[in-house]
Amino acid sequence: MLGIDLHGKRAFVAGVADDGGFGFAIAKALAQAGASVCVGTWPPALGIFRTLLERGKFDESLTLPDGSRFGFEKIYALDAEFDEAGDVPEELRQSKRYRDLGDVSIQGVAARLEADFGSPCVDIVVHSLANGPEVKHPLLETSRKGYLAAVGVSSYSYASMVRRLGPLVRPGGSFVALTYMASERVVPGYGGGMSAAKAALESDTRTLAYEAGRRWGHRVNVISAGPFGSRAASAIGFIGQMIEYCKANSALPEAITAAEVGHTAAFLCSPLGSGITGATVYVDKGYHAMGVAVDRPTL
Repeated sequence: MLGIDLHGKRAFVAGVADDGGFGFAIAKALAQAGASVCVGTWPPALGIFRTLLERGKFDESLTLPDGSRFGFEKIYALDAEFDEAGDVPEELRQSKRYRDLGDVSIQGVAARLEADFGSPCVDIVVHSLANGPEVKHPLLETSRKGYLAAVGVSSYSYASMVRRLGPLVRPGGSFVALTYMASERVVPGYGGGMSAAKAALESDTRTLAYEAGRRWGHRVNVISAGPFGSRAASAIGFIGQMIEYCKANSALPEAITAAEVGHTAAFLCSPLGSGITGATVYVDKGYHAMGVAVDRPTL
């Protein structure tokens, strides 16, 4: 039987702070395939995430189909807005949520992975990160600061992660990020520069696939997932309407699940996906293929 086998592989999934998003679903799918999983969590969310784990609040979500339960090998504090320790403002570094965490930058996490496991030590890196402080603002009302913040965290951080973690990834490694179709089509209400950030993320994926492929032999892809009601997605304020609209107008008239995104990521990161790099893979029930909404028939 042809199956996904990631035994002996280690994954680092950046952007896991609860059990309801794509990052967690991908981590679970990788664990189900046999990989050990480390995660990176935004410092302000780290304390409550660890507390809920310790109290067993995620036990059901951590249970695999065979009845076993997986755990995270390591949980690292990660703020992907910063590439190196010196980029973190002193005021933030001394704040209550950061001061005891050490270096929370992307380079800091790379150093901790190397200290904990040696080098090379990782096979799979997942970028499940996005933030647009002005996401509810129309583009015409978005400030330069808000726009650049969206691009910095949601797009450039992928390039930064490939650059800094690439040397730690074993030959034949795989990087995967998450995008959204607002990169190529207008989604009114999805503002603050986030559409540009997703477009940049997809463009960078192609370039990174070439550069990381030639330098280290790694693959770099991105998954374009349909709308999903995660806690992060709820920030835009109309995610429920988007889910229903896409459900009604997709080639397969049903909503996506986080598990479907997780399974796709596991495939892309496995030997079965060894020939795929520089690709944007759609997991949206075929919504991206539709040219006219079926609730507005042309006939």
